[in-house]
Amino acid sequence: MAARPAKSTSLWAEAWRRFKRHRLAYWSLWLLGALVAAVLIGPLVYKVGINDVDFAQKLATPSAAHPMGTDDLGRDLLARVLYGGRISLAVGLAAMLMAITVGVTIGAVAGMARGWVDAALMWVTDLFLSLPQLPLLLLLIFLFREPLKQAFGLEVGIFILIVVVIGGFRWMPVARLVRAQFFSLREKEFVEAARALGASVPRQVVRHILPNSLGPVIVAGTIDIAAAIIAESTLSFLGLGFPPDVPTWGRILYDGRDYMDLAMHWALFPGIAIFLTVLTINFIGDGLRDALDPRRVL
Repeated sequence: MAARPAKSTSLWAEAWRRFKRHRLAYWSLWLLGALVAAVLIGPLVYKVGINDVDFAQKLATPSAAHPMGTDDLGRDLLARVLYGGRISLAVGLAAMLMAITVGVTIGAVAGMARGWVDAALMWVTDLFLSLPQLPLLLLLIFLFREPLKQAFGLEVGIFILIVVVIGGFRWMPVARLVRAQFFSLREKEFVEAARALGASVPRQVVRHILPNSLGPVIVAGTIDIAAAIIAESTLSFLGLGFPPDVPTWGRILYDGRDYMDLAMHWALFPGIAIFLTVLTINFIGDGLRDALDPRRVL
């Protein structure tokens, strides 16, 4: 009897098989999925207002009525943590997409160009890398907070400002990574063959070089999400992020800092949410790095 031909597997199926063997990354993906589902679906199930004040229950410890306790105004912390998770995750995702878009564009142009174009783009990249990020972030927020609030409204204006400011300082590592990938791939045989067949430079980039550079870019994207969440939490903790009536995780942590001796739960639960989210994203990034590395045998 003739042997059956071996079943071929796609690149992404093989990457998923490798990813599942990274146990921390695999279970982190499930935990992150549970966190995302909780902040998306939780407010629809747990219908407690984020600004419902009950002075009789202020600084209440976790109980059946308030699973995460209450703050100094008697507002339910579980409702505020679930609502704030939407904003924190949305900021992280939007800032990551901005950083990846800008970084891939600049890195691709620098990687395909030669001479002064590449030098100028890398000079701009090095300039942004050399800037002190936190003082500049604070300066930009002070300068543009009020104009954006007047133009787009309070929440939308602050959201746009936070995303642009954080994403604007996260694209440089991606640009350098993509540029290095393009330098390596543009001389490969399959790109030379496409060039010999008359493929234009944009077609070479879109159809041949960029798809083979996506592995490191995806890993960089996971790192950028975690970094953006931490940056937003830092700005909110410093009182420079969203206003007090918009409960992001960083803002709740900031509000509870003066009550650590009386109501530790106020800062504990948003801190745990930030910790678990960033930790799981970092583990997923490690798993993706191993799964998408063709030189690594798992």
